[in-house]
Amino acid sequence: MPRYVRRHWEGVPGGYGRSARSFDYDAFVPDTLDGLRLDYSASLVEAITQAELAIRDLEGSASVAGLESLSHQLLRAESVASSWIEGLQLSQRRLARALFDTDAADGTARAVMGNIEAMEQAIRLGAEARALALDDVLSIHRRLLEGTRDEAIAGRLRERQNWIGRDPSSPYGAEFVPPPESEVPGLVADLCTFMNRTDLPAIAQAAVAHAQFETIHPFADGNGRVGRAFIHVVLRRRGVVEDFVPPVSVVLAANIRRYVDGLTAFRLGKPGEWCEIFTRSLRDAAIGSVELGGQFLALQDSWREAAGRPRRGSATDRLIGSLGRRPILDIKAASQLVGVSYPQARDAVLGLEAAGALKPVIVGRRRNRAWEASAILALLDDFEFEATTPSRDGEPRRASPKRRADKATT
Repeated sequence: MPRYVRRHWEGVPGGYGRSARSFDYDAFVPDTLDGLRLDYSASLVEAITQAELAIRDLEGSASVAGLESLSHQLLRAESVASSWIEGLQLSQRRLARALFDTDAADGTARAVMGNIEAMEQAIRLGAEARALALDDVLSIHRRLLEGTRDEAIAGRLRERQNWIGRDPSSPYGAEFVPPPESEVPGLVADLCTFMNRTDLPAIAQAAVAHAQFETIHPFADGNGRVGRAFIHVVLRRRGVVEDFVPPVSVVLAANIRRYVDGLTAFRLGKPGEWCEIFTRSLRDAAIGSVELGGQFLALQDSWREAAGRPRRGSATDRLIGSLGRRPILDIKAASQLVGVSYPQARDAVLGLEAAGALKPVIVGRRRNRAWEASAILALLDDFEFEATTPSRDGEPRRASPKRRADKATT
């Protein structure tokens, strides 16, 4: 049974405000997941079926077939939204500029770039046919925080009590206090064992694994982002997703109170309630991704038309198909991206500039000359704008890029 552990917080002598206060508090220790059996209500079964169908459509829809660049954009949308939940706000344009010129990236951009790398590692991990272990959890956390101001704690389980609340100085009045640090290694090992199971629906398994990870809160920082990355580890391991990552964090971030309520319900012994919230969010993310894929395809067609229908497989044609991976690039990057010579890349870039697909920009501290596929960033802004419309009455809209009035391709 879940239990509470009474702990004592020793105030700081001579401290200010709450930091000076000594008090007792309760830390929550969840049940282990070994032998967990879920009760599947009719509504949960229906939600799982709908989510599986939506993901299947995403993986096999004609509107996204062959759109390799879409997978990169969905991954970035997932990483940006997952970071937003943790208070790290970054636009797709700012992220694209940071990826183009990493030396000019600020702390927030570096944190989101680390989230992308952690997600990429999680997806690779999900493709490996072996049992998950503690080292895998640590490796994703390490990748998340490498190169950030929190690098010193990267890949290390916490060694002290943490809590979720607005006051960083003490757990007084905290919204939730996770298990004591002494409980963390065993709980994480149990979670890994659970993620290796194959005897329950993959989507429900991903939901439970994420909620348990958030409950354990095994790291001093980065728990939410690592926990959401493990959603995709489970979905990939179980064969639910192959090519595309449904950006479930975009939907969860749009309904942040419902997200928190669902995690709370899980801790109160109502995993089915949380699983249904999660499953419907995953379904919505997959449906939105299919729509985004269709818009990408239409955008590429408009560029090919404007560029005079370039020969299939030409440098221009290949660059059009690859701009989703690098919406801001220079000629050298274009050459490497599509595997052509510098002169061929230059001709392709300048041709797409003339066609209105690319526009010249100055990026970074060194004022590098580059080109930007503004229409791709506009599509992503619109995708995020639509996703930030809450589906729950009374839910506040989260911060998002303003919808662009100009739908032109420039």
